[in-house]
Amino acid sequence: MPRFFTIGTLLLIASIPLLSCSGKRPSNLGVSESRLASCPASPNCLSSDDHDSTHKVPPFQLKKPAAEVWQVARELVMALPRTRIVKETSDYLHAECRSRTFGFVDDLELHLRPSTGVIAVRSAARLGYSDFGVNQRRIEFLRATLISREMVH
Repeated sequence: MPRFFTIGTLLLIASIPLLSCSGKRPSNLGVSESRLASCPASPNCLSSDDHDSTHKVPPFQLKKPAAEVWQVARELVMALPRTRIVKETSDYLHAECRSRTFGFVDDLELHLRPSTGVIAVRSAARLGYSDFGVNQRRIEFLRATLISREMVH
């Protein structure tokens, strides 16, 4: 019994770092020169502003007035499970999306660009190499929901 307790204790101690996998908030988040940050080389990031085709996704093309679409997009982000908005302006939103099991954090960013009729989007994992398609699914869920509400094309 004491040996089992020792192994169990070691497993618990070893798993503690996994239970808080938020990572440090990247310093390159936000809008710089009217663009969201480029993605790193790892496949766990997608951005409508990225030049690399492996990371590039289309922005959300506005179908309705910018303010109306922006409000709906904000509400959709707020409704995502385990997501909290950490920064918001009239044309920028940064949210942290936490995974259910280990608490990994992804950074979701939206940038409203009324002059070009789009909302630029970026979703990236803070830690690790692969995200198993989580960021892609998040972006496409938002896009599909906005399309179903006739907010974007």
